[in-house]
Amino acid sequence: MADLYEMLGVTREASADEIKKAYRKIARELHPDVNPDPAVQDKFKEVTAAYEVLSDPQKRQQYDMGGQGFGGFGGGQGYGGFSDIMDAFFGGGGNRGPRARMRQGQDALIRVQVTLAEACFGTDRELTIENAVVCPTCTGSGCAKGTSPSMCQVCKGRGETQQIQKSFLGQVMTSRACGTCSGFGSVIQEPCRECAGEGRVRARQNIPVKIPAGVETGNRMQLAGRGEVGAGGGPAGDLYVEIVEEEHEFLVRDGDTLHMEVEITFAAASLGTKISVETLDGQSEIAIKAGTQTGSTIALKGHGMTRLRSNSRGDLIVHIVVMTPTKLSREQEKMLNEFAKSRGEAAGDSNTKGKNQSFLGKFRDSFGH
Repeated sequence: MADLYEMLGVTREASADEIKKAYRKIARELHPDVNPDPAVQDKFKEVTAAYEVLSDPQKRQQYDMGGQGFGGFGGGQGYGGFSDIMDAFFGGGGNRGPRARMRQGQDALIRVQVTLAEACFGTDRELTIENAVVCPTCTGSGCAKGTSPSMCQVCKGRGETQQIQKSFLGQVMTSRACGTCSGFGSVIQEPCRECAGEGRVRARQNIPVKIPAGVETGNRMQLAGRGEVGAGGGPAGDLYVEIVEEEHEFLVRDGDTLHMEVEITFAAASLGTKISVETLDGQSEIAIKAGTQTGSTIALKGHGMTRLRSNSRGDLIVHIVVMTPTKLSREQEKMLNEFAKSRGEAAGDSNTKGKNQSFLGKFRDSFGH
């Protein structure tokens, strides 16, 4: 059998601390989680067996006197040596201490519908939501009035219990959350009747929200600390308000630009005129030039959407659609024929162009409308 001191790289005069430090260094290098090589694992077992002997004063003395029987991993040894093994790999045997009853609350999300005008100019809303709030009866402690949590008698306030199990390394101490106190280290003997010991209850809240000008569908506003209160009356998460913009009756939005279609008569398109159109700012007058064709556009500067975090606005683009008469009297037909003759036009004359589709049709198609 190899010399145990040589396996740990220490002299026979080494102190207990020197032996411990030597083992920790070697164990970190040879541990199966670090080096899965089977040959290395066998070496790890031998080093661990050596440390089990040399870390126990009684076994070390017996070994120094020529005692045998220390080549295995059993032998009824105490778990003091393996407590050191746990120290080496997990820092203090895995003792993490009790969990805090007060925990951070979750974030919440609410969607708010706004009109196009509200999205353009901003608005104030009061939102009514159902949320987790601090229990008003126990103020978050979870305990009945005049009481407080008592130390768990199973784990003695540590929040975890320890078990000793046998493995190829010998006896290994494992820790797990205490089942009696759920890892808190204390037990609420008399829970608050209002919240059943949770420290929070669900309640309706009215929250004022200022929606800024220029928002659009998908924009989110973050209201810090207005989300769900955590268990045990812990700090609340955040509330996110997501904007959903309602579809307008005749205005279509494209970023900070608005689009609308306006139908005009054949005579107005031919002769030119002035018409009034409805915008988000009220009625505005636009001039139709003589000879205006379907598909012509007129821009109303500064009548579009407000740009977010800015006082500037986009434009409103008016798309002209010339209406062709569908029903004519005989007199009107006669007049149109005479008009065509005066222009040298024949009834069968045509001019082939690309596919004619209104801008709004293309725009709506791109969004699946």
